[in-house]
Amino acid sequence: MIKKGKPKKVLILGSGALQIGQAGEFDYSGSQAIKALKEDGIKTVLVNPNIATIQTSDDLADHVYFLPIKTNFVEEIIKKEQPDGILLGFGGQTGLNTGVELYDKGILEKYNVKVLGTSVDTIKDTEDRNLFNKKVTEAGLKSAISKTAKNVKEAVEVANEIGFPVMVRIAYALGGLGSGIVENEEELIEKAKRAFSFADQILIEESLYGWKEVEYEIVRDRFNNCITVCSMENVDPMGIHTGDSIVAAPVQTLSAQENFKLRSIGIKLIRHLGIIGECNIQYALSPTSDDYRIIEVNARLSRSSALASKATGYPLAFVATKLSIGYALNEIENEITKETSACCEPALDYVVLKFPRWDLQKFSQVSTLLGSEMKSVGEVMAIGRSFEEVLQKAIRMLDIGMNGFVCNNIESHELDRELQQPSDKRIYFVALALQKGYTVEKLNDLTKIDKWFLYKMKNVVHQSLKIKDKKLKELSHDTLLLTKQFGFSDKQIGQLTKCDEFEVREYRKSLNIIPSIKQIDTMAAEFPAQTNYLYMTYNGFFDDIELGEDKQIIVLGGGAYRIGSSVEFDWCCVNAAKTLDNHGFKSIMINYNPETVSTDHDTAHKLYFEEMSMERILDIYEKENPEGIIVSVGGQIPNNLAVKLNKHGIKILGTSAEQIDNAESRHKFSAILDKLDIDQPEWNELTELDSAKKFCNEVGYPVLIRPSYVLSGAAMSIVLSENELEEFLKKASDISDEHPVVISKFITDAREIEVDAVGNKGELFCYAISEHVENAGVHSGDATIVLPPQRTYLETMRRIKMITKKIAKALEITGPFNMQFIAKDND
Repeated sequence: MIKKGKPKKVLILGSGALQIGQAGEFDYSGSQAIKALKEDGIKTVLVNPNIATIQTSDDLADHVYFLPIKTNFVEEIIKKEQPDGILLGFGGQTGLNTGVELYDKGILEKYNVKVLGTSVDTIKDTEDRNLFNKKVTEAGLKSAISKTAKNVKEAVEVANEIGFPVMVRIAYALGGLGSGIVENEEELIEKAKRAFSFADQILIEESLYGWKEVEYEIVRDRFNNCITVCSMENVDPMGIHTGDSIVAAPVQTLSAQENFKLRSIGIKLIRHLGIIGECNIQYALSPTSDDYRIIEVNARLSRSSALASKATGYPLAFVATKLSIGYALNEIENEITKETSACCEPALDYVVLKFPRWDLQKFSQVSTLLGSEMKSVGEVMAIGRSFEEVLQKAIRMLDIGMNGFVCNNIESHELDRELQQPSDKRIYFVALALQKGYTVEKLNDLTKIDKWFLYKMKNVVHQSLKIKDKKLKELSHDTLLLTKQFGFSDKQIGQLTKCDEFEVREYRKSLNIIPSIKQIDTMAAEFPAQTNYLYMTYNGFFDDIELGEDKQIIVLGGGAYRIGSSVEFDWCCVNAAKTLDNHGFKSIMINYNPETVSTDHDTAHKLYFEEMSMERILDIYEKENPEGIIVSVGGQIPNNLAVKLNKHGIKILGTSAEQIDNAESRHKFSAILDKLDIDQPEWNELTELDSAKKFCNEVGYPVLIRPSYVLSGAAMSIVLSENELEEFLKKASDISDEHPVVISKFITDAREIEVDAVGNKGELFCYAISEHVENAGVHSGDATIVLPPQRTYLETMRRIKMITKKIAKALEITGPFNMQFIAKDND
């Protein structure tokens, strides 16, 4: 059904470069918006300078402008394209703020461009703290006691009136920028001075530290139909930004009465505000009564809405777009069930957990403490049938080890401090405290985490202590099954029983303990659904789907965003799945990142929202029996698994596992270059300090220490003197414990040139050469890059192409590869 009176051409504002608080979730929302508009035959114009996203691919929007999302640029685009509608809610805070500015300056009115969905006046009511509190009061609801201040003196007066501690917030800010709790006047003055450097208004409100934080995703159409799509509860209490919180869906510790009360309040406020489309409402809920405060409403898509969409299978951004162009909820088909309309509230018969991933160890001076200003760079989402199961799954997905490198022999007063002051390692300190015998009551007092969550964590720790140091074959069927139902991997069980993970796998399978494949149908099986959205659990007894279709190929995704691995791998994965489908193959996507387009239910033939571990990939491979696996599009995680997967009889498509190893292992790669007589800096494979010192003195400092199989140059260091050598060598050896570390001469004042290419059975198929603006020594992810090269001799380019051909042949490359060269004095 096509809507009458809808716009003919719509301008969509993107979110620009990825940043903390604004990442791949807006690629997901923008891509869904374009799909929804295209379905209605509406022309789409996208403004987004981010090259790494799906939405800026040439086959989605009709026109893409790689230009800054700034008012003056957007005005020129409006002048040229003459759209009759604009969407502001799909590009995060950047898109929203620019849209409001276009409206305020009269630019939209001048060119007759209509704001689709939620009106700008309503957006202002939600973004401006004063207006928002007024609207909440008008609706007869409660918000936190607060007042605005326009200077530091006013801020101090207001804080004294409300009473310390107080929360400081800024209007129109992204990721809680500049916000935080202050305990006294001195802290307030410091925080306020900083806040006024990038805002002219701040809000001082009562502190609700220790209260529960709960969120609801709500959609409303222009006919006042309203549904709650998903309820979410932060494991962490108020005081930690929701982007840095562990979040469970649906809510776990609320009574039915509390849940219904908050749901009703949400719908009442959203109707009062007049939002059309999708929004997110955040509450603080007293842990000792049913008292509540409405914290804020985001009248746009957010990271929480990406999570809610992936947790329920309800295509929030798609539905929000349809509502923006005038559809009613009951006129939109639920794409997953094909039986119900978008007016049906999703029902969940499983538990979902979102866990943030930080990369704070890369910054030596940064504080690891968490507060109301967001710090995480990515997140994972786990699906299962028990909280214990999803908690363990999620921690493994973070890819930082099960103990998060937390020291066991910590003094109890230090442990208490770590529990009281939330940091990126807090969950590991909770586990350590439980191992040391802390009671749930004491932990609740120190962390303010609800006792229900703490008891669930205690179950995990208790189960690990129960099987620790037992012999594997001593574990009965029931004990092993319960351990698996609590989310323990074969590898963890192997570590606890001192054996190899594959021994655990064999023993487990001999007892017929095998995971079940379950569908997400958004209706808890109340209606029939032909969904391809799947997860695996040990809390089930049969598979929900028929398995082992013909012509299936697995694509391994990119996992959680981190520094060095981000939305660009999602672009690769989505294009791989599309290409397989276009060539008559059925793609199976495995990924666990809720922010991405690759985890949309309509990207691949089947989506497994699952961890990418040896255990899980083997489980899926054995059940689905595909024709092979593609490891070259998901970044470092799939690449690092290639050799192990090959060893276990899994067919890797493209470049062979042996040749991937030859390229990833610094030692093997350097040896191949020597054999091919290709020039490279002098190198040696060294981990012993004395021999390393000898080599460095021979070639002369500076030298470059390079571990193998690492992402974004982790632990790769330029060493300037003998004093630094020991520290950096240890760092590289720790991160690359299974692989050799190579030390090579670092060439100064050299330029860096890159080749990105595709090989076909060792023959160079196509390539692009680009050049770094900065000299060699700046990681290519941090370098300014020009394409094509501007100051490289043609002879140098010719030689680069010849070397690329040689290496592609030697490594028998089939598929994508990237190479980096150093050029100095035409060498």
